[in-house]
Amino acid sequence: MKNTESFLVGAFACLLAVGVAQAKVDPAQVARLGQDLTPLGAERAGNAAGSIPSWEGGLEASANAFHAERGYIDPFMMDKPLFTVTAGNLADYREQLSPGQVAMLERYADSWKLNVYPTRRSASYPDKVYAAAKANTATAELIDDGNGIAGFSVATPFPIPGSALEVLWNHLLRYRGDSVKRSYAQAVPQPNGNYFMTRIEDYFLFNEHAGDHNQPNGNILFYFRQSVLAPARLAGTELLVHETVNQVREPRMSWIYAAGQRRVRRAPNVAYDSPGTASDGMRTTDNFDMFSGAPDKYDWELMGKKELIIPYNSYRLADKSNRYSDIVQRGHVNPDLLRYELHRVWHVRATLKDGLRHQYKQRDMYFDEDSYHLVVVDHYDNRDNLWRLGESYTINLYDQPLVWTKGDAVYDLIGGRYVIGLLSNEEPPHQFNVELRPNDFTPAQLRRDSRR
Repeated sequence: MKNTESFLVGAFACLLAVGVAQAKVDPAQVARLGQDLTPLGAERAGNAAGSIPSWEGGLEASANAFHAERGYIDPFMMDKPLFTVTAGNLADYREQLSPGQVAMLERYADSWKLNVYPTRRSASYPDKVYAAAKANTATAELIDDGNGIAGFSVATPFPIPGSALEVLWNHLLRYRGDSVKRSYAQAVPQPNGNYFMTRIEDYFLFNEHAGDHNQPNGNILFYFRQSVLAPARLAGTELLVHETVNQVREPRMSWIYAAGQRRVRRAPNVAYDSPGTASDGMRTTDNFDMFSGAPDKYDWELMGKKELIIPYNSYRLADKSNRYSDIVQRGHVNPDLLRYELHRVWHVRATLKDGLRHQYKQRDMYFDEDSYHLVVVDHYDNRDNLWRLGESYTINLYDQPLVWTKGDAVYDLIGGRYVIGLLSNEEPPHQFNVELRPNDFTPAQLRRDSRR
């Protein structure tokens, strides 16, 4: 397998006569969607070596995808690893790994490994997502130097991306359902392996008018409620967020209910590198969902597309027969429960702008080409040291269908700690199409619904 990078050049959009407006996609390129490109713009064909197959539609939607006792049924449970990458044979696979993945193998030479399975291009979405992606090619455009976006609907505004920010916005706006309730657990193991589980409950309501600036709530991407359920010392803490599309023009609006104070207060610092919920400083707020929030602190560069060994189809990790004690280990999660595959990814580099502050000076991001889900991130500190590796363990929730995570980890390559969140093995299943309204996401409603 050879490392292949293709470098692309694109211009950033602006509706306010600042910079150069983004040209609409050539109709000949648009016609490729659903042909030699997938409906979301990935290369349909496999690679020349045959190690990446062609995309044949991904997993078909199935009402029987979820089992009450096991969770999502692994459609690839009969697959066996093709090979295992370890510190001992690292030289043979270095070109298909990110620097952070290499550093992880080197740091945990005796315990970390990557079991690499046959590549299964399982990503699939509802027809309305594919139709919207194609329609977006005629209308979607970046505004305010790429800090906002207009003229899109549903998801995937740039199925034929020509810039780093277009790839990023495909991740930020990827389809995750219309309204969702999810429960999950999070752990921050100490270097000696000790940890406790934090239980969290989230509600999402995605705004059908997002990006339509003729609507009064057109700059709202989604409404979000988060409740900490356990442990007792954190239980009752509630977070309310109105996630804005253009967070430079209108910053993310957030409120916190603290059980001890019994009042709702504004929380203007739920952004950038402020600490993530119950993460003990191991994850920044914009590490949530691997990257979320405003992109304005960074210069963004599209490095091209390459073949990378990434976590994928992590059904074994998500299996409800696994207890959290089976997953959470000293230094890292249990590698025997993880599945890695070779996929094409978009490589995007974010470099902190001169004069601005953030814990991360540079972030190298790798986005799955079939879903635009951000699956691997290398984080560098302000002394240019490789500091943290982020990995997202995704599956296709093919009763919907859509691709989402069943575990996000951030590993500290220097300090030897990590945070693993969004585990749902011992939690109730995700619920989609929940009855929610924008009025359920107001500070007054947050106070009325408070648990303590």
